[in-house]
Amino acid sequence: MILYNVTVSLDPSIHTDWLDWMKNIHIPEVMATGFFVENKICRVLVDDEITYAIQYSCESLEKLHDYQENYAPELQKKHTERYKGKFGAFRTLLEIIQ
Repeated sequence: MILYNVTVSLDPSIHTDWLDWMKNIHIPEVMATGFFVENKICRVLVDDEITYAIQYSCESLEKLHDYQENYAPELQKKHTERYKGKFGAFRTLLEIIQ
């Protein structure tokens, strides 16, 4: 199993809107692609920062690469256009061992 982790640091001015949009629009759109079996929204506990780790579980690297090639660019574009200049993000791939 592969864990696709997206860590996002937010400008405080978008925090409430961003979290609502992620829960009700973005994550459901990502899950609707059919590539992921589970997702979690985690708040990173860092003083004076608003940072989240959004985690998606995928059955294989092949499926994840298919998602990244065919679906991620458009979904990421929507996010960037909506919150341009108000966030920073990076992605990490992890293999779940146990």
